[in-house]
This record gives sequence, C-alpha cells and structure tokens, in this order.
Amino acid sequence: MQAATSPQGPQVLLVEDDPAIARTVCYALARDGIAASHCLRLDDAYAQWKSRRFDALLLDVGLPDGNGLDWCRELRAAGVHAPILVLSARGEEMDRVLGLELGADDYLSKPFSPRELVARTRALLRRVQRLQAAASQEAPAASTAWFELDEPGQRIRMQGRVLDLTRREYQLLACMLARPDRILSRDFLLANIWGQDSDSTDRTVDTHVKTLRAKLRTQASGQDFITTHRGMGYSLQLPL
Repeated sequence: MQAATSPQGPQVLLVEDDPAIARTVCYALARDGIAASHCLRLDDAYAQWKSRRFDALLLDVGLPDGNGLDWCRELRAAGVHAPILVLSARGEEMDRVLGLELGADDYLSKPFSPRELVARTRALLRRVQRLQAAASQEAPAASTAWFELDEPGQRIRMQGRVLDLTRREYQLLACMLARPDRILSRDFLLANIWGQDSDSTDRTVDTHVKTLRAKLRTQASGQDFITTHRGMGYSLQLPL
C-alpha cells in the first residue's frame, strides 16, 4: 500500500492493480491536496477500509482477486454512503449504467486524464460537503415529532424507528427534511443529490420519490408526506 502525504486534507482509498496508473493518480491527487492510500488487491482494500475513515473510494473494476463492482454493491448494501468513483477499461454504456445502478456515484473509463480524475474526485467531495453543511445548518428543521435525522450515522428515524432506506432515498429525504413545505424542483434535487455531472434524469428523481413515498406510507398508514406539484417538483409536508 502506498499512502500520500497530506493527513489534514481529504482522504481517499484508491484500489488499482496497475502500479504505474496508481503512481500517476496518487501524485495527481497529492498535488491537489488529496491524500490517497493505494491498494493493489481487494483483500488489502477491505482491511484498509475497516481500519480508518476515508472520504471517498476510487475503485477499479478488474482486480486480481475479484470484481470492484461486487464490493461497491456490498458497501451500499451495508449502508456505506461515502462517494465511489469507478475506474474501468470497459467504457461501454451498459457497463457505465451497471456501475451507477450498483451504487457508484461516477464512472471514468480508461485511459483517462489524471486531471479529469482529480476534478471528478473534487466534485464528489464537494457534493458530500454541501449535503453535510445543509444538514448541520438546518438541523432544527430536520428533527420533528415525526422524523429524526442522524447525519453521522446516515440514518433517519420515523417516530423512533429507523427507516430502511437506500443511500439515495436517505439523501432525498434528508434534503427534503431540511426544507419542509418548500417545493424542490427535479433539477434542484438532481444537482444536490446526484450532482451536476451525473447522467441521471428527471425520471431518476421520480422513481426514487415513488419508492421513498411508498416506504413512508408503509410505516405511517394514512399519512402522505410527499406532495407532487405538477410541472414544479416535490415538497415534504409534515403533519401538525
């Protein structure tokens, strides 16, 4: 494993089996103030991920001891919300879609420019910082008689019970809890949750709102918390 220099900047884990690519990436990240720890194999990556906190994961797909996408799926299933950038020599559309559907936040095809990788990593880190800042600044609005936002634990409780939410559903509900009664456009939700550079569309927002709404209804029968405003977006209405 190779660790980069700045312990006070963002910390990322790079899982890449090509040492030459890894050296180039670590150098480019370090120049931008991002400390990178490098693993050649998944087993080493598992150990590193458990031993310390990372702000993001840069994950190759084809590795000597497994497929990076399988680990991506496992992390999301375990409730890990750190941003994941997938690196792959396979750049076909279906491969990119599969990576994003399994929980990756972004996908970069090889060969890639180190400058673009750094820029995409920075964009993912900024997005997380914006979400955390919004949650902390508007924490009083996020804690109600109905909902309690546990930002450090990346969980939301509804009347004391933890909701079984996917990562995107958690981010969507947290975003709406911070702005109750405000109409949030699809463009706003896409930019704040999926990011400006995402390939996701309005349909993606609609699908996640639909599944989130169903889960809230299941836990609170007779209550409809999310209101659809045709042509405008969605709002979260909290019962009195």
